Amino acid sequence: MASKLSAAFRALAFGLLAVFAASSLPALAQQPTSVNPTAQAVKEEQLLQALKPGAPVAGRISIPDKQAANLIQPGRDWRAFNQETLPRLGAYSLIGIAIVLVAFYMMRGKIRIDAGLSGMKILRFGALDRFTHWLTATSFIVLAITGINVTFGKIVLAPVMGPEAFAAWAGFAKLVHNYVGFAFMAGVLLTFLIWVKDNIPSAVDVQWFAAGGGLLGKGHPPAKRFNGGQKIIFWSVVVGGFLLSLSGWHLLFPTAEAIEHVQWQATLHGTTAFVMIAIIIAHIYIGSVGMEGAFDAMGSGEVDLNWAKEHHSLWVEDVMKGKRPAGNAAPQPAE
Repeated sequence: MASKLSAAFRALAFGLLAVFAASSLPALAQQPTSVNPTAQAVKEEQLLQALKPGAPVAGRISIPDKQAANLIQPGRDWRAFNQETLPRLGAYSLIGIAIVLVAFYMMRGKIRIDAGLSGMKILRFGALDRFTHWLTATSFIVLAITGINVTFGKIVLAPVMGPEAFAAWAGFAKLVHNYVGFAFMAGVLLTFLIWVKDNIPSAVDVQWFAAGGGLLGKGHPPAKRFNGGQKIIFWSVVVGGFLLSLSGWHLLFPTAEAIEHVQWQATLHGTTAFVMIAIIIAHIYIGSVGMEGAFDAMGSGEVDLNWAKEHHSLWVEDVMKGKRPAGNAAPQPAE
C-alpha cells in the first residue's frame, strides 16, 4: 500500500512540474538571451543624433515656465562660436588694426598743418558737444575693457592673476559693465540728436574720398563741419551703439524668450563690440598722435584757424559768413 501511495505522489509532483514548465515557456521565449548596455547606449545616442541639430530635447511639464520642459537646451553651435570663432575673430581684428596703424604711421608719419600754426583760434565744439563726446568715449572704453574680459580673461588674465583674484576681477568687471552701459546708451542718443544734421552724406564726401581725404597724397580736399571719414565714424557709433544697446538690454533684462533668442543677442553683442573697438582705435589714433591739432577740437573745443582751413575749409567759410549757428564763434587770437 505504501509503495502505491509513493508512486502516486511522484506522479502528481511530476505532473505539477510539467504544467509549471509549460506555462513559463512563452515568457522565457520573450526575454533576450543577454542584455548589452553598450548597445542600448548606442541606440540612445542615435536617437539624439537623429534630432534636428540645435533643437532642444523637451518633455512635458505643468508649471507656467515652458522653458523648464527642455531637458537638453540648444546651443552647441552657439557655444562653439563664442568660445572658438569669436575670440579668434576678435584677436584678428585687434591685432590687424594695430598692424595697419603702425604701418600707416611709418609710411605717412604725423599729419602736420601745412601752413603752420596761425596763432588764431576758432571754436569748433561747444561744451555740450564735448560733454557728449567724452561721455560716449569714456563709457565705451570702460565697456570695451570689461567686455573683452569675457572673451579673453580666462585665457590671458586668469593664468597670471590666479583663480581667486581673477574671479574677484571678473565679478567687478561684470558689475561695472552692466551699469556703465546706461551711460553709453545716453551718449549714443545725444550723439545722434546733436550731430545728425551735420553727418548727412553728400557729394562733397564723394570728392573727399576720391582725393584720399588728405591722408594719402598731398593737399586737403574741401570738407564741411564733418568730412567723409568722420561721418563713417559717426554712423558707426550710432548704428553700432544702437545694436550694442539693444542686445545689451535684452541680456540685462531677459524675458520669457526662448534660449535661442538670448544666445543670438549675446552673439550680436560680442561681434558688434569687436567691430566697433577696431573702428574706435583708428579714430583715437587720428585724433591724437596721427594728426597735429586734431585733439584740440575735443580738448579745449578751439582749433587753430589754419588747421580748420585745411581740414574743413567749407565749414570755415560758413562760419566767416555767419551761416553757422552762434555756437561756432568767429576766429579769435590764441591766448
